Amino acid sequence: MSFTGKYVQESQENFETFMRSQGVPEEHIKMGKDLKSVSEIEQNGDHFKITITKGTHVSVVSFTVGQECEIDSLTGEKVKTIIRREGNKLITNVKEMTSVTELVDANTIVTTVTAGSIKFTTTSKRV
Repeated sequence: MSFTGKYVQESQENFETFMRSQGVPEEHIKMGKDLKSVSEIEQNGDHFKITITKGTHVSVVSFTVGQECEIDSLTGEKVKTIIRREGNKLITNVKEMTSVTELVDANTIVTTVTAGSIKFTTTSKRV
């Protein structure tokens, strides 16, 4: 299955607890907790361009699976990482966090970010 498409966030679990554990300022948590993100994914083989819009904030990351790229961390700093693919999952490790974005069916993406024993999950549907 191809990740290409536009997805709107339907739900999220454990957002506030996870963000606090990562040192995100309380005012950013309050602003972000009720905003729905929109993700536009362009996939061409192993190359991806992902544009995420949440409120007025837009984040764009382009990468090729297995090659080093630069992404924005939760606190806004630029970090280098390598994103790998395992079937319908895109997986990366940044600092003490693991992010897994899974295309669970043709229209649903679930992203789970884990830091220690704390998990944050979002579910988005293709529009």
